[in-house]
Amino acid sequence: MGSTPLGRTFTALMKKKNIVLEQVLVENYAAEGKSLARRDGKVVFIEGVVPGDIVDVRLGKNKKDWAEGYPLKFHEYSKERATPFCQHFGVCGGCQWQMLPYQKQLEYKHQQVFDNLARIGKIELPELQPIIGAKEDKFYRNKLEFTFSTKEFTPYPNPLLKERETNSQPLLKQEANNNTVSLQSLGCAEDSLPGGKVGMGPGALGFHAKGFFDKIVQIEKCWLQPEPQNEIRNALRDFAFERGYSFYNFREHKGLLRNLQFRICTTGEVMVNVVFGEDDKKSRAEILSFIDASFPGITTLLYTVNLKWNDSLYDQEPITYKGKGYVEEKLEGFRFKIGPKSFFQTNTAQGERLYQIAREFAELNGTQTIYDLYCGTGSIGIFCSRGAKKIIGVEAIEAAVNDAKENATLNKISHAQFFTGDVINVCNDDFFKAHGKPDVIITDPPRAGMHQKLVEKILEIEAPIVIYVSCNPATQARDLALLDAKYKVTKVQPVDMFPHTHHIENVVQLKRK
Repeated sequence: MGSTPLGRTFTALMKKKNIVLEQVLVENYAAEGKSLARRDGKVVFIEGVVPGDIVDVRLGKNKKDWAEGYPLKFHEYSKERATPFCQHFGVCGGCQWQMLPYQKQLEYKHQQVFDNLARIGKIELPELQPIIGAKEDKFYRNKLEFTFSTKEFTPYPNPLLKERETNSQPLLKQEANNNTVSLQSLGCAEDSLPGGKVGMGPGALGFHAKGFFDKIVQIEKCWLQPEPQNEIRNALRDFAFERGYSFYNFREHKGLLRNLQFRICTTGEVMVNVVFGEDDKKSRAEILSFIDASFPGITTLLYTVNLKWNDSLYDQEPITYKGKGYVEEKLEGFRFKIGPKSFFQTNTAQGERLYQIAREFAELNGTQTIYDLYCGTGSIGIFCSRGAKKIIGVEAIEAAVNDAKENATLNKISHAQFFTGDVINVCNDDFFKAHGKPDVIITDPPRAGMHQKLVEKILEIEAPIVIYVSCNPATQARDLALLDAKYKVTKVQPVDMFPHTHHIENVVQLKRK
């Protein structure tokens, strides 16, 4: 690339603000959707690029040994790049990796699992089994939530995206004189990625703009969930505009329309929950009547009046306007009742495969007692029920435990029991004495991983097999290092639940040494 100001040392650069590194070669994938480059012995983590890109990078964070930044100008595009299929890509924050071919995404995710387990866990590992990718990388989610807001984030025109939509060849090859592509050439402001402006009009219905809590990108078509989601959402938005219904103002905490939730199942059942920010009975009745009349295929239509300052619905009671108040989904031959506040794997097909792997790793023969910790609505335990003598599930959220009990009844499973409470409080000596010592422990904790007290209890109980299902291989690796005192990792199976994002699920089998 020739000589550039990049020959200067980082010591000098750190004294300046708005540091721009020119013509940086992106070398590899890092983690959490970022890629990395190296300059003068320093690692630079960069958003929105892929290995092989050559970019100018504006630094955000700048530490002694590492820095973070975002691309200011593209000089060359990687041969690994793919054409994003969504017009909102890069703005709404829903997908991070549409510019990467799906097979390449899987390679990076597989490497991420290995790197975390090896570098953080620092334990002996078997060979990782090939990552299980999704057969469908579009319209794979059964659940989505959209937000109404008075502030619409409108991205500046992006001719690069339009060009790449019509021609998958790298733009660089189409340009005369090897011109570079900058944010300015895309119509973007230098200090924003992607660029955009905020309008205070009638409002927007869609996803939060990346990095903003109150600014919403108007979504025309979302590729994450099948129809009739796009049809219902757009029709309701247009109806609200026509009637002049107010959208939610996050700073003033007022506005009629607040959120819109969907659950669309493979069984054909459709749930819609309209969340209102004001208790206006007349307007609410008009809106629900419009949705019901326009989309008779909705099997359950609900509404929730949320007057709190936050969007969480755990302490709210959705009210059924039409239907039975829940939907049913099927995994294998099992049926699951899903309410508006239920936790259920959002990728039905991959969720089924995930549970099958957990069951395979449990090596059931009909004699085992299984403890399903962080059991949610009991899905993994129910999947294992036909090969187990007894299922004991523990979950902190009472509503989820109630769902688990109903799901066990729905599937005619009489040898499963579910208990409410924090696992570190419930799983004490008296509890194990009352329900029997586990032969298999299945743990599926939140992203933060297991509490150290639970790890210590597992080491104390010494179940022959432990199955660790994780949505965060980094915290999983930390916990595996602690379990290494008495357990050996015998199988590792990554599963991709969320194509075009940096998220990855991983299942590990451990056996007592």
